[in-house]
Amino acid sequence: MKKITTTAIVLATCLTATNVCADTLLGVFAGVQTWNMNSEGSFGQVKNGVSSSAAFIFEKETQNSYYVALEHPIPFIPNIKIKHNEMETKGDTTLTGTFVFGDDAFSVSSELATSVDLTNTDFILYYEILDNDLVTIDIGLNAKKIEGVLSVVDKNDAAHNATETFTGYVPMLYGNFEIGLPFTGLGIFAEGSLLSVGDHTLYDYEAGIGYTFIDNLAIDMTIRLGYRAVKLEIQDLDDVDTNLEFDGVFLGLEAHF
Repeated sequence: MKKITTTAIVLATCLTATNVCADTLLGVFAGVQTWNMNSEGSFGQVKNGVSSSAAFIFEKETQNSYYVALEHPIPFIPNIKIKHNEMETKGDTTLTGTFVFGDDAFSVSSELATSVDLTNTDFILYYEILDNDLVTIDIGLNAKKIEGVLSVVDKNDAAHNATETFTGYVPMLYGNFEIGLPFTGLGIFAEGSLLSVGDHTLYDYEAGIGYTFIDNLAIDMTIRLGYRAVKLEIQDLDDVDTNLEFDGVFLGLEAHF
């Protein structure tokens, strides 16, 4: 949060609450995060009306996220944030039932290895409904673009293998909340996106603490430490079903120009 702010109307609902709404001066946020990611869950497909899925034991991975946001003082036009999230992991399982995936079928007791790539990009449009030295509140919409690649192979018979790719945009609600502790450089934050419609449940949220160790008119630099969790429960996205969860501790660095 910058120390210099100007009051502005950023939402139509703010026309009757101008004492609450504020808009920052033109600024750019850029950051990077390293995430110690745990993974669990299953994926599969529906073939000829029959659902088939397999649960895997996944390895712990270190993944990265990168983001940039532009905030401006123009009323009614939303700010924009783009965040690219790496989400790749590997795992294995021993089947307790038949698993049909892609163009192959894997029999009971087959030992399978899998690689999962659910790398995604958030395209977020948001409004600042409050922004001062103590509190920041943002709300908006996120179009999360998921580009998935799911592969399985029989460890004992590499001729049995299958790969499915899928791409799609998922609309989600977005929110961000920050509180600064005066004269300390410390603050707490929570940010996330959510969709829950029918058989689809997706969330991507993080919460933690930040410490601003450089704070002047030219640039702010903040270290951010927290916990992040992602759930992708998707039905029939390009004929692929997933019920996967990812979580873990992250460490990040953010610059505000």
